Amino acid sequence: MHTNSKLLFDKFARHLFHRGMRVLEIGPDGFPSTFQKMTSIEEIRWETLDICDSPSLTFAGCQMYSFPIENDTYDIVLSGQVIEHVARIWQWMRELARVTKPNGLVITINPISWPYHEAPIDCWRIYPEGMKALCEDAGLSIEKTFWGSLEQPKFRRDMPGRSPEFQPKILRFFFSIAGLFGFPVEKSFDTITIARKLT
Repeated sequence: MHTNSKLLFDKFARHLFHRGMRVLEIGPDGFPSTFQKMTSIEEIRWETLDICDSPSLTFAGCQMYSFPIENDTYDIVLSGQVIEHVARIWQWMRELARVTKPNGLVITINPISWPYHEAPIDCWRIYPEGMKALCEDAGLSIEKTFWGSLEQPKFRRDMPGRSPEFQPKILRFFFSIAGLFGFPVEKSFDTITIARKLT
């Protein structure tokens, strides 16, 4: 999980998680996931789903567009750095909405500036206007959508790319010096979208 994804979650989404909720995270990065650790609320029923097989997942080896979950089950459905790996995103977004309770939230974070990375495929980079169209098609109402970078605020100029921790060491060193002199530094740009399921 790269820095900007965590910063966006912390600023725009973390406060939406409360005790007693039932949450589904799609494609978690660990057990517990980074996002689950960031919420630090033990009284949340946090379930996980992925297309891969792992005994740590609540739902393992799932079909991409058909989850083995009843309608209207979760207060929040969350995915970070997943949607770019989904070929038919319009169909997938409808499935996220289907398993969300009426008035519940679907939260997605997706990269804008990351280079091509298969897992197992890499298909999309989506800005807020694209997320708005996807959400509306799935019966979701946008509450917040933002794209940008919250990384390295001390540098005035930036260019889209990867988070510092994923840059080669020599490049990271170069940007740490060059940025002090006003040269653009490489940062990750991502889109976060928070949408509510219409009742």
